[in-house]
Amino acid sequence: MAVAKGRLVAWVSNSLGKVVSITANVGCTLAFRCHYVDIPRDSPTRTYPSHFSTRLVLYAVAMKSTFLQQQRVATADEFASIPWLAILPDEWRERAQASIRVTRAMPGDYICRVGKPVSHWFGVIEGLIKMSSDSADGKTTTFIGVPSGGWFGEGTVLKREPYRYNIQSLRETTVAGISAEMFMSLLDHSIAFNRFVMQQLNERVSQFISGIEADRMRDPDKRVAHTLVNLMNPSLYPRLGSSVKITQQELADLAGLSRQRVNAALKNLVTQNKIALEYGGLKVLDLKGLMQ
Repeated sequence: MAVAKGRLVAWVSNSLGKVVSITANVGCTLAFRCHYVDIPRDSPTRTYPSHFSTRLVLYAVAMKSTFLQQQRVATADEFASIPWLAILPDEWRERAQASIRVTRAMPGDYICRVGKPVSHWFGVIEGLIKMSSDSADGKTTTFIGVPSGGWFGEGTVLKREPYRYNIQSLRETTVAGISAEMFMSLLDHSIAFNRFVMQQLNERVSQFISGIEADRMRDPDKRVAHTLVNLMNPSLYPRLGSSVKITQQELADLAGLSRQRVNAALKNLVTQNKIALEYGGLKVLDLKGLMQ
């Protein structure tokens, strides 16, 4: 599927198995999400049932075009929630605000996919996403979760390489992004922004090192504790404080455990006075204890 000059083009297979294209006129606004590669020459051979309905295809195209037009300018409150905007010089703050675009991702939506070229630097205005990859046998490995206030993917933008991971929303999430070109311009003209990005990279390295350790742990309590520590990182997610809104299923997705094991681990952590369960989430009482 592609958009060019206000036209939405989708390649599909008709009842005879022949690849055809469907074109629809839509707005020229593009969402900055990294969608599946749907162009036949760039994708593996696919088969469709003979009864595959062109009417259903047109409906899918209409739904996709609606989503593509959901991109919008950020509100004043959303600008205020972006931690690095305040440290920019006035001129570059205005330029950055003009370039920021916001869209909405529903639970299960992919914001980026493995192999897609980088185009934007992303942040979570409100919600929760996970960074993961899928192995050849279908096993999913989750690297980190990013809650409200977190920005991610700066390493990929700096290297200008295709994504090596998937970014997927775990709940309804408001995502913001600036173009890779604007990101590089801010690095060229703002020392404060450079420091912010350096701190991000340093914290990510620490997260991934501890993540390798956690993957080798057989103790569910420690894996859940490690996941919570990553979510409560004050340098990466300063808006969270000591409480986080998260369901047991979301925590299970991030920790790579079943919901039942997460439930048992949370009860143990409550008994140890390291966390307290709250409506819709939990509160961390002993962050240092969770880190041990």
